[in-house]
Amino acid sequence: MRRGVQSEGLEPSLDIVIVNWNTGRALRECLESIAAASTAVRVTRVVVVDNASTDDSLREAEGAGVWTDVIRNPANQGFAAACNQGAAGSRADYLLFLNPDTRLYPDTLAKVLAFMEDPGQRDVGICGIGLVDEEGAPSTVAARFPSVRLFLGEATGLSRVLPALFPPHLLAADECRATRQVDQVIGAFFLIRRALFEALGGFDERFFVYFEEVDLSLRARQRGQRSMYFAGAQAYHRGGLSSEQVKATRLFYSLRSRMLYAFKHFTAPAAWLTLLVTFGVEWPARSLRAMLRGGTERAEVREAYRRLAAFARSPGWRQAPPLQRCP
Repeated sequence: MRRGVQSEGLEPSLDIVIVNWNTGRALRECLESIAAASTAVRVTRVVVVDNASTDDSLREAEGAGVWTDVIRNPANQGFAAACNQGAAGSRADYLLFLNPDTRLYPDTLAKVLAFMEDPGQRDVGICGIGLVDEEGAPSTVAARFPSVRLFLGEATGLSRVLPALFPPHLLAADECRATRQVDQVIGAFFLIRRALFEALGGFDERFFVYFEEVDLSLRARQRGQRSMYFAGAQAYHRGGLSSEQVKATRLFYSLRSRMLYAFKHFTAPAAWLTLLVTFGVEWPARSLRAMLRGGTERAEVREAYRRLAAFARSPGWRQAPPLQRCP
C-alpha cells in the first residue's frame, strides 16, 4: 500500500474510497480537493476502485497531489462490491465513501470529523454533509427509509400532489437547513465509523448500484446507530455523472435494487405489493410519460423493464444470503 496524505499525530484517522467509472476529469478534481482538505486531518489511505473504465479518467488523475491505491477491476463489479473492495483491510477510525463527481472544500473533512468526535455523537454511526451545485444551491443530501406507500407515491406522482399522505423518498432542501437525524444520507458523501462498517459486514453486494446505502443505514439503525445530516460542512456535488451515460441500465438497476430491498426488509405482503406497484402501476405510468415526451426515452423504459422482468423470473433472488463479515 502506498502512503496516503497525512498530518502526523493528528486523530482521528480516515480512509477514503472512491469508485470510478468513466468520470473523465472529475476524478482528478475530486482527488485535488482531497489533497487540499487533508492538511488538518489524518487521511491514511485514498483508494480508487476503477470499475473497468474505458475513458482516460485514471490517466487524468495522475499527479493530482494525493497518493492513491488504485484497484483496477477487469469488469464492472457494481458500486457496493467496489466499495467493499476499497474498504478491505482498513484500520482507520472512519471510512468515507466519496463519489468522484464531488469536490471537497479545504475545511470539509476537519469539520465533519470534529462533529463525529464530539462525545454527544457516540451513537451516530453514519454522517453526511451539505452538498451544493455550481451555483451554491443545495442539492439532495438525505432520504427517508422506503415503504410501500412511498413507492406508490413516487410511481403515481402522488408524492408531489399529496406529500403529507405520500411522502417523497428524498428530503427537500427546506428539511435539511439544520443539523438533524435522518433515516439515511446519500452515498455521494457517506462517512461511517469503520468498526460499524465491519460489524455490519459492509455493503450488501447484491445491490449492484442504488439502495446499497439505504440498506446499510437501516441495518445500522437496527443496531442502535443513528445517521446524521451535519449542516456545518459542505462539498460540491454534480450528481449522475456516471449513471446518466446509461439511462436504461440506470433505471433497471434502480428498480431491481428496489425489489431486492423490499424482499429483504418488508413483510411478505408488502414486498409482493411493491412488486405489483412496480410492474402494474409504475411501468404503464413511465411508458405513457415517455411516449408523450418522445425521443429515446420510450425505448429506454421498454429495455429497462424487459431486463427487470427477466430478473424477476430468475430463481432465488428473493432469498437474501447471509452477509460475510469484512476482512
